[in-house]
Amino acid sequence: MRVGVLKIDLEITDSNSLKDKRMVLRGLKERICRSLNVSISEVGYDDKWQRTILGIAATSKDKQYISTMLNRVLHYVEKERTVVVLDVQMEIL
Repeated sequence: MRVGVLKIDLEITDSNSLKDKRMVLRGLKERICRSLNVSISEVGYDDKWQRTILGIAATSKDKQYISTMLNRVLHYVEKERTVVVLDVQMEIL
């Protein structure tokens, strides 16, 4: 079994409070999980209202499948109008 991890550092452009941030992230995470078979969690900048780091994980026995899934997640996030991708790290174990 292989595990892929994607770490995305984001700026949330339309956020003026932690409540706004949570609303944007909740919607984004729900849409991604509904369309792609991955797990998502906020793993950084919990107290900043315009920044976050999302950790995304996918498992499979096929390394290429994991890479494809994580790249789909990244492309999905990059298309979002409410966030700006600042940094990306991907690793497949």
